[in-house]
Amino acid sequence: KKSNLSKEKVIDLHGYSLDDANKKIFEFIISSFENGVNKINIITGKGLRSKSMDDPYQSKDLSILKHSIPNFIKNNKNLMSKILKIDEDAVKSQSKGSFDIFLKKK
Repeated sequence: KKSNLSKEKVIDLHGYSLDDANKKIFEFIISSFENGVNKINIITGKGLRSKSMDDPYQSKDLSILKHSIPNFIKNNKNLMSKILKIDEDAVKSQSKGSFDIFLKKK
C-alpha cells in the first residue's frame, strides 16, 4: 500500500485579480487540508521580472500576487492553523514564479 505517499497539489493563479486570487487560494488551502494534501505549489508567475512586455504571463498584477498571496495567507488565522510552513525563500527568489506551502495533518 502506498497510503503514506505524500500528496501534492498545484494551483496556477496566472491572470487572476488580487481579490479573485485570494478567494481562490483560501478555498484551495481549505479543500487541500480537508483532503489530506500535505504540500501545495502555488504558481503566481514572476511578475515584472519576465523578459519582455509581450510575455502573456507578465503583468504588474502578478508581481503583486507573488508577495500578496503569502501575506494574505499569513494574515488569515483560519488558514495559518492548517499550515506547517510557507517556503519563504521561494517567495523572495526573483527566479521563481511559484512557492510551496506545507500543510498540517488533519
